[in-house]
Amino acid sequence: MAIVRVGFLELWVKDLERSLEFYQGLLGFRLEHREGQSAYLRGYEEREWSLKLTQGAFPAVRSLGFKVDEEGVDQALAWAEREGLPHRLETDWGRPRMLRVQDPFGYPLVFYSGAEKLPRVLQDYHLYRGPGILRIDHLNLFSPEVERATRYYQEVLGFRLTEYTEDEEGRLWASWLHRKGNVHDVAFTNGEGPRLHHFAYWLPDPMAILRAADILAGARRTDQIERGPGRHGISNAMFLYLKDPDGHRIELYTSDYLTVDPDLPPVRWSLNDPRRQTLWGHKTPRSWFLEGSALLDLEDRPLPTRPSPLAGIPEHVT
Repeated sequence: MAIVRVGFLELWVKDLERSLEFYQGLLGFRLEHREGQSAYLRGYEEREWSLKLTQGAFPAVRSLGFKVDEEGVDQALAWAEREGLPHRLETDWGRPRMLRVQDPFGYPLVFYSGAEKLPRVLQDYHLYRGPGILRIDHLNLFSPEVERATRYYQEVLGFRLTEYTEDEEGRLWASWLHRKGNVHDVAFTNGEGPRLHHFAYWLPDPMAILRAADILAGARRTDQIERGPGRHGISNAMFLYLKDPDGHRIELYTSDYLTVDPDLPPVRWSLNDPRRQTLWGHKTPRSWFLEGSALLDLEDRPLPTRPSPLAGIPEHVT
């Protein structure tokens, strides 16, 4: 199916006002709409909402959204029916037709094409708040079967591999796959799953990463900085990882590279290469390899998880 890019995610949060204070108040997301117990937000470059916060009984991830072309929803529906996957058609604010489907690995995917366009504010710089969140960039998913998930997303969903991590025995521990032409729209990380590891938003430049750290420091909220700032070996991107009030992990991300060439060779990394996770910056905390967000099934029940047969975590952690 013709997936264009990652499009949105929906998070369940325990206290919507507290979450809005973090996302809108500190990070500067634009709040575009409120309806019932849900709020819809976007970055300054986006013409559609990309983050939906819904007050729920517990923190969880309800939807991982991907934008498709005009035929994509019907293609996804045919795929779900052919594979016997749980699915249903839905609507949401500004999204008249969406297909929600539980993929073979349990991930709660949503495919949509047409979307109501919001006013363009990219060049309304006087309205910018926080570090200047521009757009959603990627999702990273914990998986106990990275190799199988990677192959399926390539062969069935049409993603292209840009980078990957192997151990000395040639076993796949992580992969980065794209549709939109940068390093990734989705990544798989070895670990207990299915769970969300993190979601990422693109910032305009490396200085915006530092501004985000300053904002958290000024607000006396440095305890919500989990990792960074620094630069990844994988993707070459500048990063800062934060935990929101419910423990959902968000990465602020910028300066990776172009991957549009169809014959671009994937970059291989060794599992214990110290430059893999951190080209420069502090070592990765153990929490980054262990903690993630629960996912919901189509009936809004927590999905059961299972450990990976690939036990352990990479070296060079704190």
